[in-house]
Amino acid sequence: MEKVVLALGGNALGNSPQEQLIAVKTAAASIVDLIEVAGNVVIVHGNGPQVGVINLGMDYAYKAEIGVPEFPLVECGALSQGYIGYHLQQAIQTELQKRNIKKDVATVVTQVLIDQEDKAFKNPTKPIGNFYSKEEADKIAEEKGFTFVEDAGRGYRRVVPSPRPAEIVEINAIRKMIEDDIVVIACGGGGIPVIKTEEGYKGVDAVIDKDLASSKLSADIGADALLVLTAVDKVCVNFNKPNQKAIDNMSIAEAYQYIEEGQFAPGSMLPKVEACIEFVGDDPNKKAIITSLESAQDAVKGLTGTVISKN
Repeated sequence: MEKVVLALGGNALGNSPQEQLIAVKTAAASIVDLIEVAGNVVIVHGNGPQVGVINLGMDYAYKAEIGVPEFPLVECGALSQGYIGYHLQQAIQTELQKRNIKKDVATVVTQVLIDQEDKAFKNPTKPIGNFYSKEEADKIAEEKGFTFVEDAGRGYRRVVPSPRPAEIVEINAIRKMIEDDIVVIACGGGGIPVIKTEEGYKGVDAVIDKDLASSKLSADIGADALLVLTAVDKVCVNFNKPNQKAIDNMSIAEAYQYIEEGQFAPGSMLPKVEACIEFVGDDPNKKAIITSLESAQDAVKGLTGTVISKN
């Protein structure tokens, strides 16, 4: 029986509760297909569209002065973990029952420790929230100390740091749940970013990359494989060019070479490949696979997907 971490993108789950309820049924079928093959599956989901909606809604209500308090981004991230986790676990439970598979499913609201000295804090890059005019952005920046950047001619958006995950706070609870054969949903949206203070953990307005968090979780639970899901069945080089080529197997050295050549787009395929490299490391027994949600089961069987390994 294998232990597999599945990294599912937030864009695959739609932009509204109605869309998400439909999308999670499709995702659940593929996830349970994987459970039938691998046994132990831990799910990490993205939350980009969902946390954006929550953040915008809370911001709008606050500005309307109707008694709704201001909600920091970190709390919006925590809300998204519960909202997405609830839909996912419900859909997975239903699919397991259809197939007469007796497993419990649970979502862990997960905090991820980050380093206050991470260089990402000196260079915030992750855009969130509304578009503003320059005058509005300057005013908010002066009032709250936020950083804004011009976004493709559409206005100014707040940007926040994207630090690397250092430690998963609830890792022991997650391990115990896996030992009890529970299907665990954890580190949603990359986890809730926290720092250590004298009073305990404190949330920080930042966004942790979901794929890097998946890699960290995979290493911490001793996963046999990391399965990173995207829109395509296999990683391609020369993507969208006449000489596009799908890759079946990629060594760590080849992956670094392709990165050096600029083959993988930042914010898209690049973080996925980097997360796979980080998980595999120097261990010849570990493998990471990049494929589509629909092909997850076949990928674990070795029938499709791009396999990244040490050699």
